[in-house]
Amino acid sequence: MRYELYYWPGIQGRGEFVRLALEEADAPYIDVARRKAGMSKMQRLLESKTIAHPPFAPPFLKAGPLLIAQTANILLFLGNRHALAPKTEAGRLWTHQLQLTIADFVTEAHDTHHPIASSLYYEDQKAEARRAAKAFREERLPKFLGYFERVLARARGPYLNGRALSYADLSLFQTVEGLRYAFPRAMARAEKKLPRVIALHDRVRERPRIAAYLASKRRLAFNQAGIYRRYPELDP
Repeated sequence: MRYELYYWPGIQGRGEFVRLALEEADAPYIDVARRKAGMSKMQRLLESKTIAHPPFAPPFLKAGPLLIAQTANILLFLGNRHALAPKTEAGRLWTHQLQLTIADFVTEAHDTHHPIASSLYYEDQKAEARRAAKAFREERLPKFLGYFERVLARARGPYLNGRALSYADLSLFQTVEGLRYAFPRAMARAEKKLPRVIALHDRVRERPRIAAYLASKRRLAFNQAGIYRRYPELDP
């Protein structure tokens, strides 16, 4: 099966968590909106009045007759299908729980530069962004990453589930990458207390399929339009 991934072109965003899973699984897929007329096709699906289970927003994945939305939901599906999640029910739920925690973290990272409304420009909320970013750097970033450090300490292996890689590991890798881009100074300080998280990041980066993807044109660069944005005044 060739999957169709629908996400905004030009940014990594939440679609990147899905891309990493597809790349690690060596699953054929089309990044629809990055192709000619792809945005129109995505908009038609978003505006369709005939789809039984319509998506609210990208990313969403077309897998045969299925149209699956929400990042964590897509990864739950791919994890079960491509051996990127444990086989037991408890293990699958635990991996999904980790992914939902990452989703919360990603939202908080985004809201550092848009704390009032996504519809407003960053320049319209700079003062509030400074306050939000300070709390994020000093409280939320170490709390979330410290949690994953503790999970890894108990995992009895190099990954969040122990010896086997899961989609949650790929997502934690992406989270570290994004935070290093947006908050390089804060991350340099935080990483001193996160040896297991950083070791996991490095281990994922060196996996053959992930390394090949990161070196390819398929991997979009971080920029000032995505979730993770670099504003020096938010990372003094």
